[in-house]
Amino acid sequence: QAQLVESGGGLVQPGGSLRLSCAASGFTFSSYNMRWYRQAPGKEREFVAFISVTGAGTKYADSVKGRFTISRDNGKNMVYLQMNSLKPEDTGVYYCNANTGRSVWGQGTQVTVSS
Repeated sequence: QAQLVESGGGLVQPGGSLRLSCAASGFTFSSYNMRWYRQAPGKEREFVAFISVTGAGTKYADSVKGRFTISRDNGKNMVYLQMNSLKPEDTGVYYCNANTGRSVWGQGTQVTVSS
C-alpha cells in the first residue's frame, strides 16, 4: 500500500529556514513525479513544488520561487523541501503527494513562521 510520511516541520522566525522530508513506501518511488503542497488555515490546499522522476525537472509556485528548493533521493525513497527566507505567509500544513494512478497524500507536517 502506497504511503507517504512527512516530517521536519516546526516553529521558525521570519527569515529562518526549515527542511521538510517525505518518506515514501509501498510503490516504486523512482517511477513517479513528486509534489509538495501546503494548506494555510481557512484556505484551500495549494501547489508549492514539483520534481520529476530523475530530479532533473523542477517547478515552483511563484510565491516560493527563489526561496524553496525541492530535491529527491531515489536510493532512499525520499523527497525534500528546503525552505529559506521563510515568511509568515508560508505558515501552513505541508503535504507531499504522488500520483500513482490514485493520488497519495501524507498526513502533513505543520510549519509556523512567527516571531
